Amino acid sequence: MRLDRFDLNLLVALDILLEECNVTRASDRLHIGQSAASAALARLREYFGDELLVPVGRRLQRTPLAESLVEPVRSSLSQLRATLAQKPSFDPATAERRIRLCASDYAVTVLLGEVARRVSVEAPGLVLDIRVPGPDVFDSFERGLIDLLLMPEPYLASMPGQRARLFEDSHVCVVWSGHADIGEKPFTMAQYMALGHVVVHFGNESSVAFEEWFLPRVGQQRRIELIVSSFSLVPLVLVGTQRVALMHRRQAEHVVAQAPLRLLQAPFEMPPLVEMMCWPNHLDQNPAHVWLRRLVHECAAGLA
Repeated sequence: MRLDRFDLNLLVALDILLEECNVTRASDRLHIGQSAASAALARLREYFGDELLVPVGRRLQRTPLAESLVEPVRSSLSQLRATLAQKPSFDPATAERRIRLCASDYAVTVLLGEVARRVSVEAPGLVLDIRVPGPDVFDSFERGLIDLLLMPEPYLASMPGQRARLFEDSHVCVVWSGHADIGEKPFTMAQYMALGHVVVHFGNESSVAFEEWFLPRVGQQRRIELIVSSFSLVPLVLVGTQRVALMHRRQAEHVVAQAPLRLLQAPFEMPPLVEMMCWPNHLDQNPAHVWLRRLVHECAAGLA
């Protein structure tokens, strides 16, 4: 099909070629041969009267025109997907569709577990595809690969789309119940700084949880002895050790009920976690998405 002499079949190829800047990777994502991807690039070059991708050393680089096309093409495809996904109404009891969510193990533990249980009863044909955030989470969101994103508020400062506040949570310290240096007296800052620490980061060193907030205010360096990729791993590496970890209260209460661990009041003040959900503009009025967001809100409101 053509629109103003442009073959609309090339729109998806254009989006992926501009993103990958690599014909081989683009052909893999398009599920076509490399020669077909090269032919698509040749047709796009002819239509725009521009090379679009030019070799720089051993890589392809976008031309200025190609750079100006990235966002409009991505936005157009997002709107098209939203149009195709629209239904005149949504009946959760009979609807069949997949919704892609991205959330940390913390959000899954304290909130999405209950959401999943509600969905299984009220919308059994709804498939929740839940993934943990990776290094490319923001790019995936902008490319329309995530329908609903759950993250703490600071991470969403520059994120496009719609957002809503879900709940707040405080922070506590967690130690092994047999910790030799922790008695019944209040946990002090001196004790906290003297212990080895377990911390969490998600995909890269710059994302170490709490570090960016903590160090400038305390003016001291914690002795980090262990780094894990999710909060659900923290109890596994705390039991039987003399280490300490800082966790969100709700998840900490969950793990303490299942493992020989103790909760301690943190010996310093820390701003509460504000958990948010964020979604693309094109899904704002989608009936299935509206229904799921309402359900998430209800489950968040029911948290202790």
